[in-house]
Amino acid sequence: MNERELRGLIGQVKAGALSRRAFVQRMMAMGLAAPLATQLLVHAGVAMAQSRPSYKPTKRGGGGPLKLLLWQAPTLLNPHFATGNKDREATRMFYEPLAGWDGDGNLRPALAAAIPGREDGTLAADGKSVIWRLKQGVVWHDGKPFTADDVVFNWQYASDPAAAATTSATYKDVKVEKVDDHTVKVLFDAPTPFWALAFVGTQGMIIPKHLFADYMGAKSREAPANLKPVGTGPYKFKDFKPGDMVMGETYPNYHMPNRPHFDSFEMKGGGDAVSAARAVLQTGEYDFAWNMQVEDEILQRLEKTGKGRVEISPGGNIEHIQLNTTDPWTEIDGERSRLGTKHPTLSDPAVRQALIVLVDKDSVEKFIYGRTGNATANFVNNPEKFRSKNTKFEFNVDKANDILEKAGWKKGADGIREKDGKKLKFVYQTSINQPRQKTQAIVKQACQKVGIEIEVKAVTASVFFSSDVANPDTYTKFYCDLQMYTTTMTQPDPELFMKQFLTEEQATKANKWQGRNITRWSSKEYDDNFKAGQAELDPVKRAALFIKANDMVIANQVVIPVVARPAVQAMTLKLKAAMSGWDNNTWDIQDWYKDA
Repeated sequence: MNERELRGLIGQVKAGALSRRAFVQRMMAMGLAAPLATQLLVHAGVAMAQSRPSYKPTKRGGGGPLKLLLWQAPTLLNPHFATGNKDREATRMFYEPLAGWDGDGNLRPALAAAIPGREDGTLAADGKSVIWRLKQGVVWHDGKPFTADDVVFNWQYASDPAAAATTSATYKDVKVEKVDDHTVKVLFDAPTPFWALAFVGTQGMIIPKHLFADYMGAKSREAPANLKPVGTGPYKFKDFKPGDMVMGETYPNYHMPNRPHFDSFEMKGGGDAVSAARAVLQTGEYDFAWNMQVEDEILQRLEKTGKGRVEISPGGNIEHIQLNTTDPWTEIDGERSRLGTKHPTLSDPAVRQALIVLVDKDSVEKFIYGRTGNATANFVNNPEKFRSKNTKFEFNVDKANDILEKAGWKKGADGIREKDGKKLKFVYQTSINQPRQKTQAIVKQACQKVGIEIEVKAVTASVFFSSDVANPDTYTKFYCDLQMYTTTMTQPDPELFMKQFLTEEQATKANKWQGRNITRWSSKEYDDNFKAGQAELDPVKRAALFIKANDMVIANQVVIPVVARPAVQAMTLKLKAAMSGWDNNTWDIQDWYKDA
């Protein structure tokens, strides 16, 4: 389809001669993912659909308790310091963004009165600003009114380098102005095609100025509200035991009618994914279990009990292995994996190339993940428009042997390859989880065949994903050679997702290890290409730039993609909850209910 034909179809949508759904279906038939098709309409000035799924309850409350399981327990309740989705899922029970992403990649208003668009002039034609009109009559849980001052404050709070917020990448490159008490304007230095980032989705939850204004910058982690949230969401805070339990109760003045359905919620943390799956699918003791990183064979068996179902939502999450570019074994000024150091053996490209062909991705998919994970050569896998066709993967022990031999890595008397007095011995860590330990075993066995010794390390999930800056075993510190986990793509666009390879995002002691670049890889070519993609308004050219970004990461062996993972959750048959692979599971928690 050429540009003229595309514009003609968009014109039909504007005129009402073609439905949005029909347009999206036609674009999908041509290989364009639904979220990108809807974005084309937005850029053309067609407002996004703002209807919500049907909601049956006719009054607030009366649904009894909602019981949720997060086998990775939340450790704090400030969205700006969340180091993993387990923290974001918990904070979304109390805090809300201006808008969230539904399962089709459409924006849905939360604290916004409507989604910005070209039709009403709130989305600038030059891509350099967007105006958000706020919902009126919204009140914080302590009775204070929610206003534009709160929105502006969140930008100031998160963009302050001294705060070391995990959301800093979302806010540091924009400016936010108050227009009036219920209107804010977000300004960009350059044309910004993906404008729906600040104040949106997982990165967009808004905290109250009146409780956090005295805790800016270096004092940000001292705020009592970090552990006792006061939000605008459907539930008020009741109790929190970090690493164990979060509890809340219905907020009687919530700004949406007849919501929430449940009288209270209990979010239990800890344990493991298999036991969480059983507690929902087999016993029905809990209503919902998050992140079912469980062998698919087990999930299918549990579903047959007839008490629950597994929900699989397409998205951009990727289970991957990171290769440390720095030296994790030398400490300098209380910091290992320090910038400026070089990994003693992984700095050799031949070693990284050998490791890549020693990961048997097909076996990981076939014997572990099944329908819940697809072997891939790409870091970016969705939306399809951004998926590279330039990459491929293979499992080849002979090739790995050949690569290492030619690079001068010879087997010693103990069978381990060495060169210049350095041995190929690596510590490979991940969180405690059966599929991950089985993946470690597959990789270790292959490495042994070529003379690479792997020491596997399994860290309790609540520790590995902890926000505790004093903990040496967190994934953000990366105090080992290789590590594996799933990183989540929480928007139907790869811009924020690919910021984790920018030089300016490197995780260090100075930023409390909150930078998104965990591998500490640095490339000026990558940085320049990324920034060009940020400002490119032509959707075809922009996609090409982000495909190039993906290819650079793969070609430089920064990470090894293992399987692309959709969002997988378990819920009882009576629970009605719309899942999204582009946002938190709790993105529309106010609409969850149970059938009688």
